[in-house]
Amino acid sequence: MMIKTLLMMGLLTQAGGPGPGKNEKPKYMWFDAEANFKRFSSKDSIRFYLDKTKAAGFNQVVIDVRPIYGDVLYGKTKTMQPLKQVGAEKRTAKWDYLQVFIDEAKKRNLKVSVSTAIFPAGHPQTGNGPAYRDKRFEGKTTMEHTPNGMKDIRNDKTKVAAFLNPLMPEVQDYALGFIREIVSGYDIDGYVLDYCRFADVENDFSAYTRARFEAYIGKKVDRFPDDIFTWETYEGQKVRKDGPLAKQWFAFRAGVIHDFIAKVRKEVKTIQPDVQLEYWAASWYGHLYSNGQNWASQTYDATKEYGWASPAYNKAGFAEQLDVFMNGTYLERTYGLNDPESIEFGLARGKRIINGACKMYGSLYALNHSDIEDQVYVCLTQSEGLVMFDIVQVIGFNLWDRLKAGIDRAERSGK
Repeated sequence: MMIKTLLMMGLLTQAGGPGPGKNEKPKYMWFDAEANFKRFSSKDSIRFYLDKTKAAGFNQVVIDVRPIYGDVLYGKTKTMQPLKQVGAEKRTAKWDYLQVFIDEAKKRNLKVSVSTAIFPAGHPQTGNGPAYRDKRFEGKTTMEHTPNGMKDIRNDKTKVAAFLNPLMPEVQDYALGFIREIVSGYDIDGYVLDYCRFADVENDFSAYTRARFEAYIGKKVDRFPDDIFTWETYEGQKVRKDGPLAKQWFAFRAGVIHDFIAKVRKEVKTIQPDVQLEYWAASWYGHLYSNGQNWASQTYDATKEYGWASPAYNKAGFAEQLDVFMNGTYLERTYGLNDPESIEFGLARGKRIINGACKMYGSLYALNHSDIEDQVYVCLTQSEGLVMFDIVQVIGFNLWDRLKAGIDRAERSGK
């Protein structure tokens, strides 16, 4: 997730205190790797902001250790390279970033989840990352079907990351490798899958994926990629027009992500059965088919609400593979059960679609902070937990007291 680092404001600190109570809802603060790269190159800064997090009423943290650049901020690895630079900022510290976070969090009775970007492996704007320097990934980044023709995502500077093809066994093995290293090497409470998807609707149209899709539908695709969709000009703009195989294509891609998450669950639970498998995605479910993200329960029938869905799409729902779904209600309006642009609506829809298959926590974007106390209250009273993304905005806008007020209000309500 790419967020600009904001001006750090003066803050007070308070450490210690009791750990989460038995019936206390989980309340996560997210520590993004990229936005906080310079700030958390200091152990003192880590301690200071964990104190602030604890004092505000949070009881769990998410530590991002593999952002979209593809390199990592954990030391116990035999397969990955350390992330040494983000933009102009360089990291020279030799200590294990993740281990320090875990040690300091545990001292404060804060649980720890680790987050990694799963399929990104480089930064198109700078040309940095494994996708650019490692010959193993030649031919394994995704091919885009753009309005201007076919393009390797590595060469598309409009994209947030250079994604590897989630369908390829070598790519899946690569991702499972760093997941295993973290789960086996560190005492953590949760593992968050981020960017565990296709980049967008334009990806992946490689020859490899075409062949796998043809095997999936049991026939050759005569007009590829046009039978999936075409780009047509409408009022001076290029718009997508779905072809006769679009619904099957969307179900196929969603199935790829479902099957990979099932593999991850098996690996994680084999190594550390008590580690929760967690997944973040945006709350606007009806748009995420373009990324292959079907976070619904398999009991949910998407065909009753969405024209792009087929019965096979429903079978790719992966909520049953998760312990926690972090429902990204990154919306500016808080209230309105009949307002699709409200947090209340996003949470209610999420509960309906997940149908109890896993726990669901409301996730907030701290940049949308005008009503942050009410937003926190709604997430904690209308879902099973809270995830606040990201600490960089919490710091920049000095939201600590308002977050605590929302948490305290929700806890007083007893909901």
